[in-house]
Amino acid sequence: MEGRGVETVSSPLTTHVLDTASGSPARSPCLRLSRLEDHGQQWTELGNSYTDPDGRCPGLLPPGHTKAGTYKLFFDTEGSWRKRGQESFYPYVEVVFTITNETHEVHVPLLLSPWSYTTYRGS
Repeated sequence: MEGRGVETVSSPLTTHVLDTASGSPARSPCLRLSRLEDHGQQWTELGNSYTDPDGRCPGLLPPGHTKAGTYKLFFDTEGSWRKRGQESFYPYVEVVFTITNETHEVHVPLLLSPWSYTTYRGS
């Protein structure tokens, strides 16, 4: 997954990053996916990527690699805003969530501005 943005293979885990200040997709923020291992003691990085021009990163987790557990998406928001010449309050955003059913698809959107963010379980 490293260094890839757009994936043609369907992923059970997707995200969509939207810049609410401009009303457009947030392009190219670097993100990392990790899973909590060792009985809640250690994060294991599963990969990293960038959003595509539509603000999506569809190939986060290859099909068949989903395990029930706690996951974390790390978004480098400061780097993304800096590329656009914009100051930001949050240097990064970490979204921690739980996957309980390995057969369900999970969508984790991030709504972002230089001064705020919000997330929710999407569909």
